[in-house]
Amino acid sequence: MVAGFDDVTPLADLAHGRSLAGPVRDRRPVYVDLLPPCNAGCPAGENIQAWLAHATAGRHEAAWRQLVADNPFAAIHGRVCYHPCETVCNRVHLDAAVSIHSVERFLGDLARERGWMFDAPPVRTGKRVLVIGAGPSGLSAAYHLARLGHEVEVRDAGAVPGGMMRYGIPGYRLPRDVLDDELNRIAAMGVRLTVDHRVEDLAAERDDGAFDAVFVAIGAHLAKRVDIPARDAGPMVDAVSFLRSVASGEEPVVGRHVAVYGGGNTAMDAARVARRLGAEDAVIVYRRTRDQMSAHPEEAEDAEREGVRINWLRTITAFDGPEIRVEVMELDESGYPRPTGRFETLAADTLIMALGQETESAFMRTLPGVEFDADGSVRVSASLMTGCPGVFAGGDMVPSERTVTVGVGHGKKAAHHIDAWLRGSQTEPPPKHPTATFDKLNLWYFGDTAPRRPPELDATARVHGFEEVVGGLSTDEAVYEAGRCLSCGNCFECDGCLGACPEDAVIKLGVGRRYRFDYDKCTGCAECADQCPVHAIEMFGEPT
Repeated sequence: MVAGFDDVTPLADLAHGRSLAGPVRDRRPVYVDLLPPCNAGCPAGENIQAWLAHATAGRHEAAWRQLVADNPFAAIHGRVCYHPCETVCNRVHLDAAVSIHSVERFLGDLARERGWMFDAPPVRTGKRVLVIGAGPSGLSAAYHLARLGHEVEVRDAGAVPGGMMRYGIPGYRLPRDVLDDELNRIAAMGVRLTVDHRVEDLAAERDDGAFDAVFVAIGAHLAKRVDIPARDAGPMVDAVSFLRSVASGEEPVVGRHVAVYGGGNTAMDAARVARRLGAEDAVIVYRRTRDQMSAHPEEAEDAEREGVRINWLRTITAFDGPEIRVEVMELDESGYPRPTGRFETLAADTLIMALGQETESAFMRTLPGVEFDADGSVRVSASLMTGCPGVFAGGDMVPSERTVTVGVGHGKKAAHHIDAWLRGSQTEPPPKHPTATFDKLNLWYFGDTAPRRPPELDATARVHGFEEVVGGLSTDEAVYEAGRCLSCGNCFECDGCLGACPEDAVIKLGVGRRYRFDYDKCTGCAECADQCPVHAIEMFGEPT
């Protein structure tokens, strides 16, 4: 008996108005589109699989335009995103994850080289939106709001837009010409960027400018403080101010020995910058273990390759002259560090405090209904709207992971909710498709392929300046890397179903149009679904 059939006498197939010459089919194949894990894992909401498919086919501008439909900063994200999409990439179970961020950077750099610009906004809606903060979240919101036809003005206290992308990420990770090019493209859409403008009273700014809605996306610029006894000590500075001064062109004197207190990405950047400013010895002091640090592992690895030492399970108790005193910690039964009473002394001409940042939100307290958490972050609804109607907040202003990618995702989400609010409607995202997990794939089609890695500066050469550390892929390398995508859960026209069907029930519709099933011929044998390498076909019971 053929799989999928009942051993019964022929019956009329009412669904197709004919009689079958054999058993009744009780199931049929259907082409489905599952959610690729990379798309599901992207905080910016990119349709990664779609733009990788364009890149694989050599349609580079189409790939870039597909990408920037969700995220305007391809060249920036290809450099600074911690690519959670790659962490969940199914290919990691086969050989190695697709280097998605490398292809994204290639597309972003190609757009800069060829002068690709965003499409002109549609007919204007007549609505005006004020955005506070010219960082990743604010600029992302401005971009998406402009695409939706609204007039947008961005106001920022800095001398130049970019927020923490400019003042918190060193040039060896994000060159300033790359940042400027991507920001200028947004300005060219008609978004007004007002700098050197510190907002003191948001209610007054909104009312005086007759803005219909507001999105607040100030970065977390206020350094957390801790009291450390200091006597005849050298400079003690917070990491945010230190990185900002260097990004602004200053060259602070740090001495031969620098200590950085903290275990986040900012601490790693501060130590790496100190090495580039001439510190012969840079040590990071962190009160927990490597596994407990908030810095991404690759950041710590890069720092160590550049000669930065990391002292785990240590806390600074005093800064006295050219030395710091640290106490050795140990973990208790719950994994929490506790003091041991054992002390060590380390050389330190400068102490950089990198214990985290808090949000500056006092300027919003004139707005009725806005509520705040103890750290200054703003409470928002699922739509990112505060308790004050028409005032939204995102990025570092709300409790979340503080990364460029998360901020950009908040800006996109806020823009669509603001647009719906201005139109007097609500926006509800469609339900997500099930995720195409690795166990659903049939990998007969795919062989092992080694990823293409971008070139990097030698570790010994890095600390002598702020030249970009990581290079980009060539065109051939980018196409090859994009082609490593498994197209999880979505048909990529491999013709496997076409060749497997014993009844010629699969109809090829042409390149880019996929296939359809001729259910008059289909027997429900499931050969097409069983061989599909990406689980783009599922068997469903016959409709009743």
